[in-house]
Amino acid sequence: MNTGEFSKKFNKVQPIIGFVILLLMVLFAYKLHTPKLIFGLLAGLGFGYTLTRSRFGFAGGIKRIYVRGEGSLTKALLISFAVITLIYGAIQWTASTKGALPAFLAKNGEAIIPGTQNVFMTNIGTVIGGFVFGIGMIIAGGCASGTLADFGEGEGHALIAFPFFILGTIPGHFLREVIDRNPIGKVGVRGHLPQYFGYFGAIVVTLLGLLLLYILTKKYENKRKQEGTYLNPESDYEDFEKELSDNLDVKPWGWALYHKIFVERWSFKTGAFTLAIISGCYLIFNNKAWGVTSAFTHIAVWFLGLFGIHFNDKAFDSVYKAISHGILADAGVILDIGIVVGSFLAFLLAGRFKLSLQFNSTNAMLFGLGGLFMGFGSRLAKGCNIGALYSSLPNFSISGWVFLVAISLGAVAGLKLFKGKSCLIPPRHRDRKDFK
Repeated sequence: MNTGEFSKKFNKVQPIIGFVILLLMVLFAYKLHTPKLIFGLLAGLGFGYTLTRSRFGFAGGIKRIYVRGEGSLTKALLISFAVITLIYGAIQWTASTKGALPAFLAKNGEAIIPGTQNVFMTNIGTVIGGFVFGIGMIIAGGCASGTLADFGEGEGHALIAFPFFILGTIPGHFLREVIDRNPIGKVGVRGHLPQYFGYFGAIVVTLLGLLLLYILTKKYENKRKQEGTYLNPESDYEDFEKELSDNLDVKPWGWALYHKIFVERWSFKTGAFTLAIISGCYLIFNNKAWGVTSAFTHIAVWFLGLFGIHFNDKAFDSVYKAISHGILADAGVILDIGIVVGSFLAFLLAGRFKLSLQFNSTNAMLFGLGGLFMGFGSRLAKGCNIGALYSSLPNFSISGWVFLVAISLGAVAGLKLFKGKSCLIPPRHRDRKDFK
């Protein structure tokens, strides 16, 4: 596509709507007053815009290499993990030199090392929850952050999965609390790598683990290339999001420049670095890493409360405390709102937003089931692809590595079990009849 073709096909109304919404977000931020909430909104907008602009997703990191044989997104995820490990490591080490302690060791009033709130107890809940979540994100068409981004993009599968995701967090949250209270929940480990190796050693061990996964990804890619079942990473790019054919010398104004700034697709690596930088800023500003699904539980409990449904078990005491000043006083909820709006803005500014509702009733049921699986699994594991993985593994928690294995096995199981049963799960490329 050249500049002339782009200007003719481009929806010129959507960017205007996008800039109006952006202005409304500024007014919304002003109404929030609290710096923590304002920054949460800004970070959410950045996360959402980045996820959509780069088509970056955690579910895709497993799905693409399994189906297409190419690991461009998988490698970008590993790079993002590596970058954020360095950032988180520097932040944690600095805090530790000032006398701060890991969150699970600190007593009332003692300073906490930022990020160690995501050093979770690794027990049966982590394993089962991660596995169930992995299945759910495949049949729902996206992980937790991906569902929020897809929701903002108008994807029908996310519109269905999202409410079931939220409701599914309630039984998952309750069961994890029950497990943790009982002897079975004590079987496991709550390990923070700096306890064993020091901060320098923990960084080295984490980076070596990520390097090993990167090498294995490359080897698997080469194997699929030799089999002839490898697809080029850019084969799924739509024409309008590719670089314009006459865009070699971008003028200081005009459609070519607009396309470069707001439309042209970012690479997975660009998305990886951008997410890492925003994540680091979030940890510095909020003294804890970002998460997604704990806010889903808060929304679910708040919503059911509107109909007089109340949970008396002490497992929900922390939830009611979090929403005691209103649902919009919850920083996690504001962050999630920002992700949805950020993704919406990315599509509006690119002039490409449209509702995608091309699926049948069977697919709709699978999307809902996937949402329930993700909601239940995420809270059983005490986090999703963000809280239990992206904000856990680089914060040197052993639970992050265990969750990575569990979610990967669950995703592969989902791809095998539901192959051909959903419009979102195409046949594995090596299994297609047109490949001998």
